Amino acid sequence: MKTQVIVLNGGSSSGKSGIARCLQALLPDPWLTLGTDTMVEAMPAALQAAETGIVFGPDGSVSIGSEFWELEDAWTEGVAAMARAGARIIVDEVFLSGAAGRRRWSERLDGLGVLWVGVRCAGEVAAGREIARGDRTVGMAAAQAESVHRGVVYDLEVDTTRTESLDCARTIAAHVKGEEAGR
Repeated sequence: MKTQVIVLNGGSSSGKSGIARCLQALLPDPWLTLGTDTMVEAMPAALQAAETGIVFGPDGSVSIGSEFWELEDAWTEGVAAMARAGARIIVDEVFLSGAAGRRRWSERLDGLGVLWVGVRCAGEVAAGREIARGDRTVGMAAAQAESVHRGVVYDLEVDTTRTESLDCARTIAAHVKGEEAGR
């Protein structure tokens, strides 16, 4: 099945957004990039620091409440609907719950051509990027570096620890183009 959705899963500051931008430039058709940051930014401010929404702890932990899960269900259903309507989508995601996060997305994307990509980065490197960015809670990158991959099975993995986003995107794009050429 032709790839309609590319799901990039990795911890904070692992390089997913950079890879997504590079993929948009490398892939022959237009691809939309949507992700968990987009959803959080779209949420009412009152839920961005509420027990029922999402809370970023001072140690880099992330707590998710019931209203966040409800919105995420609608969000993932909407992303899947866009793909079913013909949009090609790159999902920039953080599976905070590891394999359970992958399972939720799999249910929504059932019947679509999905390429599951693990974006890995050594915790200390991601932590350095986190500090340089200045817009993240310090500790989040190190805390998520491995936990978001726990129990998750991928079609492809890339590692941004010592590899630039463009090179990682080329690897992913070659996989997508190879699938299309094989048909």
